[in-house]
Amino acid sequence: MKRKILIGSALVVCSLVVACAANKNSNSIAAQPTAATQEVVMQGKPVVYQIFTRLYGNKNTTNKPWGTIEQNGVGKFNDIDEVALKSIKELGVTHVWYTGVPHHAVIRDYTAYGISNDDPDVVKGRAGSPYAVKDYYNVNPDLAVDPAKRLQEFEALIARTHAQGMKVIIDIVPNHVARAYHSLSKPTGVEDFGARDNKTVEYARDNNFYYVVGENFKVPDFRAGEEKKSYRPLGGEAHPLSDGEFDEKPAKWTGNGSRLAQPKFDDWYETVKINYGVRPDGSKDFPELPVSYARQSVQQHYDFWQGKSVPNSWIKFRQIAEYWLAKGVDGFRFDMAEMVPVEFWSYLNSSIKHKNPSAFLLAEVYNPAEYRNYLQLGKMDYLYDKVEMYDGLKAIMQGKAETDVIAKVQAGMSDIESHMLHFLENHDEQRIASPEFAGSAEKAKPAMVVSTLISRSPTMVYFGQEVGEAGALDSGFGDPSRTSIFDYAGVPAHQRFMNGGKFDAGQSTNAEKSLREFYRQLLNLSAEPGFSGNYLELHTYNRLRTSGYDGKVFAFARWNSQQRWLVVSNFSATDTREFSLQLPPELVAQWQLTNGEYQLESHLSENKKAAALIVNSRQASAQIKLAPLESKVLLLNHKPL
Repeated sequence: MKRKILIGSALVVCSLVVACAANKNSNSIAAQPTAATQEVVMQGKPVVYQIFTRLYGNKNTTNKPWGTIEQNGVGKFNDIDEVALKSIKELGVTHVWYTGVPHHAVIRDYTAYGISNDDPDVVKGRAGSPYAVKDYYNVNPDLAVDPAKRLQEFEALIARTHAQGMKVIIDIVPNHVARAYHSLSKPTGVEDFGARDNKTVEYARDNNFYYVVGENFKVPDFRAGEEKKSYRPLGGEAHPLSDGEFDEKPAKWTGNGSRLAQPKFDDWYETVKINYGVRPDGSKDFPELPVSYARQSVQQHYDFWQGKSVPNSWIKFRQIAEYWLAKGVDGFRFDMAEMVPVEFWSYLNSSIKHKNPSAFLLAEVYNPAEYRNYLQLGKMDYLYDKVEMYDGLKAIMQGKAETDVIAKVQAGMSDIESHMLHFLENHDEQRIASPEFAGSAEKAKPAMVVSTLISRSPTMVYFGQEVGEAGALDSGFGDPSRTSIFDYAGVPAHQRFMNGGKFDAGQSTNAEKSLREFYRQLLNLSAEPGFSGNYLELHTYNRLRTSGYDGKVFAFARWNSQQRWLVVSNFSATDTREFSLQLPPELVAQWQLTNGEYQLESHLSENKKAAALIVNSRQASAQIKLAPLESKVLLLNHKPL
């Protein structure tokens, strides 16, 4: 979830500050992980495939704006069968992130199953936001063939995913819950959020929510602002609960930190903010973690919290995580993690790792100044590399920046590069093929090569990205250019690949088939051992010396004791680039190259013709020709010809 945040709130800026020594040499070999971070680095490079579960298996192509399930259809857990999972596995995927699994607020009558109806005035869309969780101990009933057995159907999906050799990730949304949170399925001894809150005070440490004392909640004025004149819940359709009112006495703070009894339309009005023991003035009401713990192990973090009194909300989220670990879930993606104090993450993540040392912990964090806090003090495994790598690559693809930005970003990340998850799409971002982003899925190719192969970090792909889905539909609440997360809809390019459940690209265009094959080759190539080794950017060296090498090209080397790779990409969509790629003398020495000619085997380009690296007196060069949007991934033979 990435929407408007009240940055000025002291609740957002609540992490400890840890100094980080930046690598000042942009052309140096990336730093190895510190002792404190080595324990979370996996063997090889993980590949995460994000599935928006409600949409993935939907075969209905009606796509009526604000359409119901009956009109537009919905994907089920059972649609993600062995055939579907094998098609995902063949892409080189190691982890599947099933998005939208916990039971969130939806506009559909499930009262026959004991589930209360949700109010359209505090639900975004008809299908609802997956980040307004209503019951953490069960799953979205929309996703089940038999809603009474919805949890069992998800457990069966976990088992199917494991049977294909892949691990399962689901969301935990620690910052906020649905306004009408109520768990029907909570285990014995677990209480609902807010069950024991003292509602007569704005704040108490063990309250789960903050309260606007003396004021009742008011539904936002959906007519406020010129751009909101056309908005009405459910697109204006009549509904018994759609009356402009919602009973919440007193009002709670809204999820993005708004303290208004009547939040604004742009606020996260469908959610309420969780209290983690941060007072309204931003001060902390819990034990602070010593700065020295940035270099301590997960076990030492776990030991630190034993016997300490912590806010009640911390305990509730630990119980939630442990519940899903016991169900076979292998990891979590934490929504808007930076809006929650870093000490809580130390507490929760060390507890998770105590139960499952190999759990995959990914956090949505957008403030680069806080990255090292959430990794080192918060004990996250991985963070989104959105603000720097993603934003940089997007600017290059849109012609707003040159490739120099890549070298700068990667140099700045050199001490934490293995922990920064790379992506070009996810549920929050625009589809690459949309006119608002790049207008063509082909333009992603050089960016994907760089993003996937430049570091030891995981790569993430959003379902439909590999076949060029453009996200052009107006589905209701969701905006075109993004595949809607709020509505019932189909995903056309993915549906053509799905081919009625065969998952064989039977209806895909030739361009879609070709693009998917590119992703398959690239993601599998990233598992080669050399791409988990060392890195040296060749860009700066060649920008200064090489004729024909310009700001539309990016080159780097990756290697370990087994393999030596050269990667060169052309970001120009119109022009060929031809030049003699130069290797700096320190790399020639590092690779122990002697005078002579070495063969360079091509492992990605459609043109598999081998190139040659000529070495003479510690000078090495290779003649490179790149078509528009072409990349070459070249493996160096160990011995000269």
